[in-house]
Amino acid sequence: MSKKVEGFSKFSKAEKTEWITQLHFDDPENAKKLINDYNHFNPSIQKLHDEFVENSLTNFYLPLGVAPNFLINGTIYTLPMAIEESSVIAAASNSAKFWASRGGFKANVIGTEKIGHVHFLFKGSTEKLNLFFEEKKQSLLGCTSSITKNMRNRGGGIKRIKLIDKTDLMEEYFQLYLTFETVDSMGANFINSCLEQIAKELKSAALEYDYFNEEEKQIEIIMSILSNYVPGCIVHASVSCPVEELEGTKGLSSEAFAKKFIRAVQVAQKEPFRAVTHNKGIMNGIDAVVIATGNDFRAVEAAAHAYAVKEGSYTSLSNAYIKNNNFFFEIKLPLALGTVGGLTQLHPLVKWSMELLGNPNSRTLMEIIGVAGLAQNFAAIRSLVTSGIQKGHMKMHLLNILNQKKATEAQKEKAIVFFKNNTVSFNSVSDFLKLNS
Repeated sequence: MSKKVEGFSKFSKAEKTEWITQLHFDDPENAKKLINDYNHFNPSIQKLHDEFVENSLTNFYLPLGVAPNFLINGTIYTLPMAIEESSVIAAASNSAKFWASRGGFKANVIGTEKIGHVHFLFKGSTEKLNLFFEEKKQSLLGCTSSITKNMRNRGGGIKRIKLIDKTDLMEEYFQLYLTFETVDSMGANFINSCLEQIAKELKSAALEYDYFNEEEKQIEIIMSILSNYVPGCIVHASVSCPVEELEGTKGLSSEAFAKKFIRAVQVAQKEPFRAVTHNKGIMNGIDAVVIATGNDFRAVEAAAHAYAVKEGSYTSLSNAYIKNNNFFFEIKLPLALGTVGGLTQLHPLVKWSMELLGNPNSRTLMEIIGVAGLAQNFAAIRSLVTSGIQKGHMKMHLLNILNQKKATEAQKEKAIVFFKNNTVSFNSVSDFLKLNS
């Protein structure tokens, strides 16, 4: 049972560990040992990790694997993927190999626009507010000049600002809507700093505006914050080949496979229950590379799912069709990524992952990660319409089950051979271990 503690953040790491383990665990020494075991053997790296977050005790590791043979826009990449799900990297690698011999993946960035808002309340004449905004627009932008200077030198900055009347949604509610170009930075801190400065200028300018009455001068700032929904920051990725090159499997001709594959995508386009799982599979590939490259997978997830519902109902992020006897499979989704700032220059394995990818700029990274999502989706649908998803997944999951059952190395070797031609399940592995104990 927990209890209230004062000044916990000021405790030393050892004191935090002691307090946590003594109070919350039946075996404090074992709990403490686990914390210590997962602290990094390199003290300088551990100190760096500890300073990423508040109240750090230890590290929570994910496997970092690689998926080779990704031919993207004529360049071969090996993708770093940080993920715990057993079949994801295998599926990505299989897709990469399949498409590398069929022209590879094509990807292009459609836009890189980010969005932020100053949300505020205004009591008074909307007409006067519009006049005020037009008069003060340049000073609202100008007040950020010291913040935007370096970004402008790199070709970025604030692109436009407009006033939006949202009183149909909430009484007295208005927005300043701004768009940004943040070049190779994801840009969250830059955008929020600009917005907060503009909010201060908005409030002070209103107090001095002669045409406002006293009530109108009292603009109330609700908040100033970027949006993680970025429908103007979009990447498109695709693959295509003649239908006959699809190599039908499980008794399906290439043409039958293509048609069944397209039907499966159409189900996800029409049925939200399927679409959610369909898109989750896409995000398996995307999140794994996003995490490995030190980007914000929560923001990427939120944006992708918002984009999937942009037409009013939740639908597939990917599309498939046949045209002139060629099979096409494509994806379009928002990806707000950075290759500078944040953890990209701090986390040693993030730097390693970036170097593995050839130290891409943000646009190239968008293309790579968009392709990772498409590859994952192709592998999943291909399995679903042929052998079924569980056969390959459970084969990859076999070692997890064996480790959970505390199998010996000898038992693992025998199990891997046995289950090459037998169905993997928790019960079947348990039965196998009993016979081979």
